Amino acid sequence: MRYTPPDPDPVFDSLAPLARGLGLSLVELTVSRHRGTVRIHAVVYRKGDVSLDDCSAFHRAALPRLDLAFPGQDLYMEVSSPGIDRLIRDGREFGWYHGHGVRCYRTDRSGWFSGILAGSDEKGIELETGEGRVRLPYEIIAKARLDDLPQ
Repeated sequence: MRYTPPDPDPVFDSLAPLARGLGLSLVELTVSRHRGTVRIHAVVYRKGDVSLDDCSAFHRAALPRLDLAFPGQDLYMEVSSPGIDRLIRDGREFGWYHGHGVRCYRTDRSGWFSGILAGSDEKGIELETGEGRVRLPYEIIAKARLDDLPQ
């Protein structure tokens, strides 16, 4: 796993402030084309629960900007929360999930390692475990996923 600085993405950059205005964080935005339709999937997050109303509010706020970004094109947009078993794709994402359970598959030993995410930075993460705090550098994390979503 790596900690990759975000590439400039004008669509993501125009929607992230909308999410913040609704008390959400825009975690992921994927744009693809399928049979003439622009398909957009947004993942939004808030500490605690993300409700259906939160997803709907972001959807309503984002559509006018997406119409400007993709003029005259048929748009399909889906908004969701990260989900209980979200695969963490990049080290940057750990910053959103402090206080949540995380499972990491380590390359320095076989198997999954779990704990509560206590911190993260550009070099790695800190997990609170039954044996205390453990620091894992990104180089030894093959993959990671959310383990649970405590309140």
